[in-house]
Amino acid sequence: MLVGGAWRTTVRKDSPMLETRLLYRPEEAAAALSLGRSKVFELMADGRLKSVQIGRARRITSAALQEYVTNLAVEETRSTATS
Repeated sequence: MLVGGAWRTTVRKDSPMLETRLLYRPEEAAAALSLGRSKVFELMADGRLKSVQIGRARRITSAALQEYVTNLAVEETRSTATS
């Protein structure tokens, strides 16, 4: 949805879409992760959030989203263990 010249995507946490979709646009992934669109593109560029290219479009798999969140928890555990 285009709002005020910027793309906005709203994904409810209880949405069945999160459980059944295989691919997400970066804006949708940002909403699912509660991050900004720019941060998602930064994570993709850094390789921390895996994505696939279909033609000119970038998509993030549901598995990549889950892997990113799992890695966040692992990184947090490591950082608290070394502190």
